[in-house]
Amino acid sequence: MLHSRLLQYVDEVARLGSIRAAGAKLHVAPSAINRQILLLEAELDQQLFERLPRGMRPTPAGEALLTHIRLTLRQYRETVADIRDLHALGSGEVVIATMTGLASSVVATAAATFHARHPRIRIAIRTMATLDILRAVENSEADLGLGFNIPSSTQVEVRWRMNTRLGAVVSTSHPLAHMDTIPLAQCTAYPTILADRSMVIHGIVAEAFAKAGLDVEPAFHTNSIETMKRLAMSGEAIAFLSEFDVAEEVHDGRLAFRPVRDAFSNNVISLVHRNKHGHGLAPFLLADEIVAALQPAEP
Repeated sequence: MLHSRLLQYVDEVARLGSIRAAGAKLHVAPSAINRQILLLEAELDQQLFERLPRGMRPTPAGEALLTHIRLTLRQYRETVADIRDLHALGSGEVVIATMTGLASSVVATAAATFHARHPRIRIAIRTMATLDILRAVENSEADLGLGFNIPSSTQVEVRWRMNTRLGAVVSTSHPLAHMDTIPLAQCTAYPTILADRSMVIHGIVAEAFAKAGLDVEPAFHTNSIETMKRLAMSGEAIAFLSEFDVAEEVHDGRLAFRPVRDAFSNNVISLVHRNKHGHGLAPFLLADEIVAALQPAEP
């Protein structure tokens, strides 16, 4: 056993109020339990139990130790359960609901890593709008949800979250690609690619232009992140996306991501799951892989 039986001895004596009763429950001689507790008291130089005519009662020092013991035993039991789940992790399916840009970048990277370690687990990656991601997780149609600005819900727990901002996405040969940051007003000199009204990005970008007093007439509008990226690669058009949406293309040198000065409000990316999961260990192992894939992009 990873943890000494002494922890159980102390815990059971405190619960049952008797060394004899603890010995009967644990199938250990009461004299052995008493000897171990006396040795522990000598080591700590503290009396852990009051020896009363009708049993044993923890002293304040004993209560302090019991808090530690019970936390340690609970964490040990949870770890053992996880190890058993991991051993039994043979087959099954994990469903993640996410957005198109994230699906083709961080989720794909995490899923490939996870599958290499657990080849018998199927991974279903479903792309959908923000509210649909939340509903899918709430209704247990998806084990995990990853997206931007997912509303809070009493049925959903946030596994990981980070504030990020949209930026200008341009081809590496674009006239603005050499700049470290780009003024929003300077973007209006080039064709713009805007998300349509069905996407959260649309509201964030439209609000930024309105606050700056700038009129923008998009050359392109679409509800596809992939289309936005392709259009940006092919000419001088500018898209407005998150760095996570274009992580692969920036890494490969096909696109440049540049912050836009004082333009966009916070854009929060969240990884969520049901409060009462009951889906086993696999979704949480995949969640760990997704967080690992997201973190290199943190500023």
